[in-house]
Amino acid sequence: MPIPLYIDDIVRMRKPHPCGSDVWRIVRLGADIGIKCQGCQRRVLLPRSTFERRIKAFVARGPAAPLAPAAPASDPA
Repeated sequence: MPIPLYIDDIVRMRKPHPCGSDVWRIVRLGADIGIKCQGCQRRVLLPRSTFERRIKAFVARGPAAPLAPAAPASDPA
């Protein structure tokens, strides 16, 4: 099952870009994922399968990402 991705997610990749940064912003979704280096602003297109293998962690989620479900309120009685 594919990893849920959203525009403006910021991800850390396994290998650094030649500029030295390993932090990228997702700018395009589809069969190919468009990412933009946060160090030098270079844009790259990767096939989704390759992108999902190379992703290390999410630094921040985009504004379209669903919020985490709230914990149920405890009943004081």
